[in-house]
Amino acid sequence: MIWSLKETLPREDIEEIQLKRLKKQIKKIYKKVPYYREKFKEIGIKPKDIQSLADIKYLPFTSKEDLRLNYPFGMFAVPKEEIVRYHASSGTTGNPTVVGYTRKDMETWKECIARLVTMAGVTRRDIAHISFGYGLFTGAFGLHQGLEKVGAAVVPMSSGNTQRQIKMMKDFGATVLIGTPSYGLRLAETAIEMGIDPLTDLKLRVGCFGGEGSTEAMRDKLHESLGLFATENYGLSEVVGPGVSGECTELTGLHINEDHFLCEVINPETGEVLPAGEEGELVITPLTKEAIPVVRYRTKDITSIDYEPCSCGRTTARMAKVSGRTDDMLIISGVNVFPSQIEEVLYNIDGIGTNYLITVYKENYIDKIAIDVEVTDNSVLDSPDSIENLLKKVREQLHVTLGIHPKINLVESKKIKRTEGKAQRVVDLRNKDGN
Repeated sequence: MIWSLKETLPREDIEEIQLKRLKKQIKKIYKKVPYYREKFKEIGIKPKDIQSLADIKYLPFTSKEDLRLNYPFGMFAVPKEEIVRYHASSGTTGNPTVVGYTRKDMETWKECIARLVTMAGVTRRDIAHISFGYGLFTGAFGLHQGLEKVGAAVVPMSSGNTQRQIKMMKDFGATVLIGTPSYGLRLAETAIEMGIDPLTDLKLRVGCFGGEGSTEAMRDKLHESLGLFATENYGLSEVVGPGVSGECTELTGLHINEDHFLCEVINPETGEVLPAGEEGELVITPLTKEAIPVVRYRTKDITSIDYEPCSCGRTTARMAKVSGRTDDMLIISGVNVFPSQIEEVLYNIDGIGTNYLITVYKENYIDKIAIDVEVTDNSVLDSPDSIENLLKKVREQLHVTLGIHPKINLVESKKIKRTEGKAQRVVDLRNKDGN
């Protein structure tokens, strides 16, 4: 099912809409946001210089740090009385990034989410259980309002109290689960502990997951443990929240709402715009955002874009699942390693659980990693031979994929701390000792 005909326009029509909206947005930004006006002047650019979509490469990038430096309202393009909603990041490493929404922004947000949940298979007959935390984080509210626009019933459960989440899903007959993929696995694990079989006692059929990256192996685990069709959606608060892109039932990439977002992929080191299909850092320019219309926002997420039409009938470009972030890449013994690569390996090894923790440390001034891995059957740890066999399998498969030999620690099932939101997969100890 397709929510909007805008998702099926010919490529030339999509680009015509994008260019018209880009020109309008740049004029508005230049006039109403002093920060950008000064940036444009520094590089000698005026709104009239933007005559094609390719000309966007001449505009300056925006980073999370730019929003923090202009905290709280320096990047806003409308007066405060036009703002009907504020959201913000956690601000754990400094000032939070603050974003706002006008009434029109809210309607745009709902529309974008309605498209994404529809392409995932959600209909007005569904009951959607939201396990994202409600608050300044955009995830819960973003999905909530789009689901209601589609006509689905929403259970705004929020995060925490995992056993109660299971009870509500069972008693209410929830058919759609909204949350992070790692918490989806936590819910499945807790249900089994409660004597509830997620495959027979729950009615979940669709999962709309986001808030953290996931791998195909994670998708398989979600299907196996919850019996649902797992899809991924993408967004970030600086450009809207969830709503930028999402997977259709063909699972061939995440369809971008191109009439609202102009996406580029760049070389993260040089800033050069890369051709279609090449992997690099995703850069997003919202085309219809009124309150805080950022320009060329550097997401740090690594992906590629495919402009070929999808067999689902949509013609919008598709971004590949995010394979990592430029700021979470680990360089170990001269080799680039992403946590997602480790996850993909671990989830395909029999006897290994779904929770793991990567610790990065220094040894004789050289970066090393150790990986704590849960086993599915604790009895394995009672036999030295079983331990060695499983360790050998994990080491060999990680070496084939990564080209390095990380230290592996097998631990009991449920030993690694669980989270109710984004899973913490990496602990970096390299600066603890001053190195």
